Amino acid sequence: MKILVTGFTPFGGETINPSWEAVRALDDSIAGADIIKCEIPTEFEASIDALKAAIDAHQPNAILCVGQFGGSPSIQVERVAINLRDARIPDNAGFQPHDQPVVGSAPDAFFSTIPTRQIADRLRAAGIPAALSYSAGTYVCNNLLYAALYESSQAEKGNSARCGFIHVPYLPDQAAAAVSNAPSMSLELMVQALTIAVGTIAECR
Repeated sequence: MKILVTGFTPFGGETINPSWEAVRALDDSIAGADIIKCEIPTEFEASIDALKAAIDAHQPNAILCVGQFGGSPSIQVERVAINLRDARIPDNAGFQPHDQPVVGSAPDAFFSTIPTRQIADRLRAAGIPAALSYSAGTYVCNNLLYAALYESSQAEKGNSARCGFIHVPYLPDQAAAAVSNAPSMSLELMVQALTIAVGTIAECR
């Protein structure tokens, strides 16, 4: 089994993105699955191109995208992606869409196809703050999750990959530099959380 796990480049003036730092620290094999790691640009269009290229190159059985949710006190396991781009700030290419679809003439929303509740339950059982989330926002994170689920829906029957998304909080250094006293999580705990999430996905073959 092959699981593609993605993290994002820094954005919004940050010099680090905890999603990629945690993803690249994962073991190359988890629960018997081969882990393919890919850094995704924080850009609406380029993120989808990078995802498609990784899917074409590796033909994964499952895809777990990971992004930064600054200000979150816990791991957020996303359940829904909506077909909407509405950016509060420009992406790293300077593109700031408003009220645009991710994919034209496509469904309004897709539900994640990984075991979201089981992942959240296992994270909490391991002492890791975690919650189910019903909005991945309208920025590049939602854009990527929607694209992954759309691509999966277009695959031939039996060849579609299960897809999901997890948001991670700030790292402590980021929180310390933030204007407000933002919550944070250590890199070690993020890696543990993603390892549990990937292992749970690998069990659902």
